[in-house]
Amino acid sequence: MRWKKVNNPDVIDQRGGGGGALRVGGGLGVTGLIVFALIQLLAGGSGFDVGNAFDPGASANDGRPGGIPASQDPDRDLKDFSAYVFTDAQRMWSGTLSAQGEGYRDAKLVLYTSGVNTGCGSASSAVGPFYCPADQRVYLDLSFFRDMKDKLGAGGDFAWAYVIAHEMGHHVQQQTGTSDSVRRLERENPDERNSLSVRLELQADCYSGVWANTAFEAGALEAGDLDEAIAASEAVGDDRLQSRGSGRIDPDSFTHGTSEQRRRWFQEGYRSGEPGVCDTFGTDEV
Repeated sequence: MRWKKVNNPDVIDQRGGGGGALRVGGGLGVTGLIVFALIQLLAGGSGFDVGNAFDPGASANDGRPGGIPASQDPDRDLKDFSAYVFTDAQRMWSGTLSAQGEGYRDAKLVLYTSGVNTGCGSASSAVGPFYCPADQRVYLDLSFFRDMKDKLGAGGDFAWAYVIAHEMGHHVQQQTGTSDSVRRLERENPDERNSLSVRLELQADCYSGVWANTAFEAGALEAGDLDEAIAASEAVGDDRLQSRGSGRIDPDSFTHGTSEQRRRWFQEGYRSGEPGVCDTFGTDEV
């Protein structure tokens, strides 16, 4: 992907700040921890049930320790790339929703290491990238980029861009009231909790595709970029993660959608470039 460095005050680098966040689970080992993280990938973005990955008693940390000096930062390029994708997606959604007469409040991007305090509680990096609706921030531990590549074969800069754009899709859902509506439906229909979660996640995948379309139209995509995003969307399907983790697939426990569903809805958003096609709640089957 063609990109450039941006200076955005909405990007908060807390990687030099240390922690105090919860440890998630215990005794999982490297493989188990990564599988857990991948199952949780993007799940926190919906602000729904992520078990003990969050401590609801914690509060957001607004400290800005300044991150890591560029000359000493092994992830300098990845940090700058993440900031660019976040900024570009934010610019697109701000313009799109404003043109539709919707209000829009900018999200913030927080980069952290190992653990972080958020408006949703204290979280370990084991939850993967996530969006917290309480403070309207996207949280990224940059080490997860390597986990995607090494553990799932979902490498490439546009695979990472897909993840960030997905989390920004959750911010759009928060801004438009979709997230609140889904939470209300969950309370009224607890048996539908998982299926509602799947529809919410697939819509965020579709929104990610809408942003990817704008990147294409702007001439930012390079050969292979779209394939990287598609491979990433398939890699984090519930069926594939469960197969890798336990060897068994339980459709009733799906919360994000199958590999086929995630790929299809990302492509739907990409092909059209129109948020209106992302109505995963208005169709009988997703």
